[in-house]
Amino acid sequence: MVTYTRPRWSSGCSFWGGFAILIAMLLAIGRFYPGTGAEQLDWKPTRSYEDEIELELQDIEQMLEVQNERRRRRGTPELTEDQIRLEVAAHERERRERSERYRAGGWASGDSGSS
Repeated sequence: MVTYTRPRWSSGCSFWGGFAILIAMLLAIGRFYPGTGAEQLDWKPTRSYEDEIELELQDIEQMLEVQNERRRRRGTPELTEDQIRLEVAAHERERRERSERYRAGGWASGDSGSS
């Protein structure tokens, strides 16, 4: 014969209450301890923001130079950074207009919606 005993709520409440207190203590330590987590770990970024910007500008120059080299071989005129920025702005404007037309109720007649 198997006897059934009622569950002991006190042990469950003790466990979850202790767990909640532990979490609250850890959060309080994190909140009120002086300094930041990066200082505690002695973490420093590998590169400064100025270095990141400089590398991005160098990447852009290199990509533009490679693209212009290919254009010279094909005999087409070279591109400048300003021309590329204008082209990107025109594409963004077109994309935004298509999005607004779509949200306003669909495509205009004859427009399939693909570029």
